[in-house]
Amino acid sequence: MIRSTVAHIDLQAIQTNFRVIETFLASQPRPGAVPPGVIAVVKANAYGHGAARVALALEEAGARMLACADIEEAIVLRRSGVRAAILVFGALSVSDLQGLVEFDLTPTISTPNAARAVEAAARRHGARLRYHLKIDTGMHRLGFRHDNLGHTVMHLLGSPHLELEGIYTHFATADEPEHPLMDLQRARFEAALATLHEMGARPRVRHAANSAAILRDARVWYELVRPGLLLYGVVPPPIASTIPLRPAMTLRSRLVAMKGLRPGDSVGYGARFTADRACTIGVVPAGYADGLDPRLAGRGSVLVGGRRAPIVGAVSMDMLTIDVTDVPARTGDEVVLLGVQGEDALARIDVREMAATVGTIPWETLCRVGTRIERIYNSSE
Repeated sequence: MIRSTVAHIDLQAIQTNFRVIETFLASQPRPGAVPPGVIAVVKANAYGHGAARVALALEEAGARMLACADIEEAIVLRRSGVRAAILVFGALSVSDLQGLVEFDLTPTISTPNAARAVEAAARRHGARLRYHLKIDTGMHRLGFRHDNLGHTVMHLLGSPHLELEGIYTHFATADEPEHPLMDLQRARFEAALATLHEMGARPRVRHAANSAAILRDARVWYELVRPGLLLYGVVPPPIASTIPLRPAMTLRSRLVAMKGLRPGDSVGYGARFTADRACTIGVVPAGYADGLDPRLAGRGSVLVGGRRAPIVGAVSMDMLTIDVTDVPARTGDEVVLLGVQGEDALARIDVREMAATVGTIPWETLCRVGTRIERIYNSSE
């Protein structure tokens, strides 16, 4: 039996977004350069959309490489039937590396410890593993430091058990257009590529651009780009774009109870809302255990009957309350927490709005959609 609060995932929208991104990449003039390929990022359960189903839909749409955070995520994809190449982004030195060989995964090597561990695993299995080399150009998390490569990667490049397939970096401020670090990172990456070329590195592909960088600067597209948020129909704020993307997730619930309040009555934990007039409250079975941010209380809204109804009182573990005094509503009516309801273009709550309401980012808002919420998928055919 499906609970009242469900996430509807539009796989066709994700496939369309993938193709729209490809079209955008092909439409931008880059003299002498072919359009880059797309690494479809499905880490963190495909940003809350459900990695297995989303990955299969993207593969069907033409994705030749997917990317996830760790070996465990990649194994889920393989066991779901994904045949495309899978790039593993994360640190590997403490992982069970047998999965790299058993499930034909492409690791990222980003630290000396990871280099030794992956090389040992390949030697142990008598395999030659393709890998991508990550360069730290200013994020200062994972990656070989851009200005010290002569001392850190020579042994790695000479390994008979490893084959360098790609080189990449990750921008720290791609979604902050006024910040100078992205240009500095680009210059550092170009210098690192030149150094690695002098050392004999001959990768097939280079990549650096996440969703925001794709929209900002065609110089960093190289042979591959790595859209994540764009695939799910969301432009990273504060960037604006005219690319015709379709949001893939709609979060719906239903009114399970209605209650009349008299002036002076309060609602919910902490009595944070007190009625200053006679009003009607609706109860929605969705709360912070489902991933809704408690800060939506008194700030956010939902849609009922194509109209906005403010969230009042505390967002509790399993439910929230909304003011439907001025909204025709009755028990059983559909409530849209995220998405579109009806024909009115204003009857829309998108993930950028929801995130901004509580001072967070769309990535977090999507990834927080809870595991107990059923994902209902349309057909990808």
